[in-house]
Amino acid sequence: MKTKILFVCMGNICRSPTAEGCFRSILSKQDLSDSFEIDSAGTHAYHIGNPPDSRSQQIARKYGIELSNQRARKIHESDFYYFDHIIAMDTDNIDILKSICPTDSQSQIKLLFDYLPDAGLKSVPDPYFEGKFDEVFEMVHAACTSFLENLVKKA
Repeated sequence: MKTKILFVCMGNICRSPTAEGCFRSILSKQDLSDSFEIDSAGTHAYHIGNPPDSRSQQIARKYGIELSNQRARKIHESDFYYFDHIIAMDTDNIDILKSICPTDSQSQIKLLFDYLPDAGLKSVPDPYFEGKFDEVFEMVHAACTSFLENLVKKA
């Protein structure tokens, strides 16, 4: 049975597609892709159907990760029943997720940086306005690596 993971940010064009791409890449390098199903979504409908931000794509490509096939979507109620783990990029979005999560959902909702306590941050900074795409990529990749290590330990 596959472990199903959904990464979530606000618009699903910067942080969560980056996390999806990073996690897929890490799984591929460890030959674990067949054990997981990975997706990303946003809490807002700003960019539905759009590819990830070109700046996110550019940085990911620099690290050998392709994001261009992803398309933004908004989280749906069914996601709370389908995914085992719903991983929010920041405290605003985890609050939204918890407020819309059906009471009978079994999904574990956590912050990505719960898996990277040494970061000294709770939220992945949003590069959309600040432009720190390189820095955000590196933080997200490190947190995804730690998240996978945590999942493998529990398996």
